[in-house]
Amino acid sequence: MALTLATAAALLDEHHLLREIIQTNQWTDNAEDIAGASEPFSAITYDTRKVAEGTLLCCKGRFKAEYLAGVDDAGLAAYVAETEYSTATHAPGLIVNDVRKAMSLLSAAFYGRPQDELTVIGITGTKGKTTTAYFVQAVLNAYSDGRCALFSSVDNCLDGHTYVESDLTTPESMDAFRMMREAVGNGMKYLVMEVSSQAYKVERVYGLTFDAGAFLNISPDHISPIEHPTFEDYFYCKRQITRHCHTLVLGADCAHADLIRQDASAAGVPVTTFATHDIDDQGTAADITALPDTSTGSGYLVREHGTQVGDFSLELEGEFNAANAAAAIALTRAVGVPADAKAFAALEHVRISGRMEHYESGNMVAYVDYAHNYVSTKTLVEFVANKYHDRNPRIVLVTGSVGDKAVDRREGIIKGAQDRVDRIILTSEDTVHESMTDILNEMKGYITNPHVECSIELDRAKAIEDAVVDARSHADKLTVLLVIGKGEERWIKVDGRHAPYEGDDHVVKRLFGLIQD
Repeated sequence: MALTLATAAALLDEHHLLREIIQTNQWTDNAEDIAGASEPFSAITYDTRKVAEGTLLCCKGRFKAEYLAGVDDAGLAAYVAETEYSTATHAPGLIVNDVRKAMSLLSAAFYGRPQDELTVIGITGTKGKTTTAYFVQAVLNAYSDGRCALFSSVDNCLDGHTYVESDLTTPESMDAFRMMREAVGNGMKYLVMEVSSQAYKVERVYGLTFDAGAFLNISPDHISPIEHPTFEDYFYCKRQITRHCHTLVLGADCAHADLIRQDASAAGVPVTTFATHDIDDQGTAADITALPDTSTGSGYLVREHGTQVGDFSLELEGEFNAANAAAAIALTRAVGVPADAKAFAALEHVRISGRMEHYESGNMVAYVDYAHNYVSTKTLVEFVANKYHDRNPRIVLVTGSVGDKAVDRREGIIKGAQDRVDRIILTSEDTVHESMTDILNEMKGYITNPHVECSIELDRAKAIEDAVVDARSHADKLTVLLVIGKGEERWIKVDGRHAPYEGDDHVVKRLFGLIQD
């Protein structure tokens, strides 16, 4: 059914969002009082620059009346807002209690509820969302002959094989539903998407129920004045996925798992657990496990309720990635992939640019990864310390932290690394208003281990070069370089603008002589 002023008003009223409809001096709660109420909208947007004949405009965020200059001449049909702008436009306004919730509902309706034509999987957690999403897409693509779309913090894929760099972990609701419609048009049957805490905080997925949802893990992150004021707020936002899915996959070792189970029980949502061990400290077995294959010394055995369903090896190293693979198996099983499906073999070939990229040259080993908070940094450092334990490696970390948000990460990265590394080189990351020098000096101040060397080099490529020079000066032993935070990104945000950057992976490969300058 086409979206019109009348159907939009009815939908908003159904969800208790509509306050009234205002057009100049006419105030009403009946859309039929407004001329043209049954005319279908030709477009929907939240950008006044894209207003054309017949457009419905959603006035979200820090919207100002002056943004409406010229929209009547452009053909604005109606607008949705939390305040009326009858002095700035002659178009009728749907005045609502929450414009972001309204935008999500109206966008889904405008694009014909594409989520109903897809099996949609949502994944949240502090760590592992992207890797798990890629694992799920790989299995579902193998199972459905390439008919799984992807929304991730790295790339979006709407046709099963073409990947385009994404701007947000979870797209704005209007963009998400538009992309879903495009995916359906491309023949996609599945969609797997990362669901950030901000997606629930600012209603990007309002009204969307996942066929299967995953809650991987939780630890403090994104704590800042412009994100989440407290860990409780961050965790509460993430917990919303539990109430908005038909079945939940839960990390057996997830902190506060009891509360998540209570959420699921209250919502009548069944829970499947996954782990990389047989029995936890309470003597409970996870539903799906990925256990090291002791018979071969490599790879993992997968069991479902104690029955072996397969074995696999991974190109992505680390037990944490085995846990992500177990989560992916649980999710794909939840949406109907049979336990004996050959599609699970696709897990073995998944690689994600900028995640656990591994390079070697002489006495040097380097890992390039997106690790950017306490948990991911600690996990990576412990992984390499354990992997290369017999060679007593010198570990050098190259890192920074973003400005203006997630301020808790600055201490977290240092805390997660300083007891296992020999040197930390602090360097530039993305920032808008904050001084990067101030951020790095703050991070340096968190180092309490007297045995850790630390230096600051704002030029990121030069910082990686310094780490390589350090390694070559210790030629008598193995040096493991950990370059984290940016992965394969070819830009750094400086004063809020994207500045070209070679990319951590490219810098390492160049310095290692693996590519030409």
